[in-house]
Amino acid sequence: MRMLKKIVVASKNPVKQQAALRAFTRAFPGDEFSLHSCSVPSGVRDQPMSSMETYQGAHNRVQAARQVLPAADFWLGIEGGVEKELGSIFSFAWVCIYGAERWGQARSGTFALPEAIVELVRQGKELGEADDIVFQRSNSKQSNGAVGLLTNDRMNRTELYEHAILLALIPYLQPAFLNQTQGANQR
Repeated sequence: MRMLKKIVVASKNPVKQQAALRAFTRAFPGDEFSLHSCSVPSGVRDQPMSSMETYQGAHNRVQAARQVLPAADFWLGIEGGVEKELGSIFSFAWVCIYGAERWGQARSGTFALPEAIVELVRQGKELGEADDIVFQRSNSKQSNGAVGLLTNDRMNRTELYEHAILLALIPYLQPAFLNQTQGANQR
């Protein structure tokens, strides 16, 4: 018998919702999912500028979503960020998942941003806004995102997030090998 599990995504962004549904369906092919979303604050800058700040945003979103919609099987927070490394600015996202007394967390793939986008981010623009200016697009963060624009859609934002969500689900896929609260008390 297929179980219906409720997932709360701490975002109204359709890209994040689609990535969650795809990842959970791949991870648990015998279950059905009911997806719910809520818009909650990240508690960090609109454009997080470090890995730790980005992680904190994803973590804060999970905690806030649990307060807003407490009846669920899983709560999921995704936060995109940038960080200066190796002389460039790199883009990535952190994913945090809470459910069944387990905590999962993972960082997405990371890629360097071109200088035209970096300059706009340095001026205080959010990455999505900078992408739209450079590529003359509108609201790309709710479609293919920077990764889609830069790879000519060979990978899009949904796929980037889907991989990170699958990695964050490892504690649920391999519970015998991991501490039930791994990571939850470390932050």
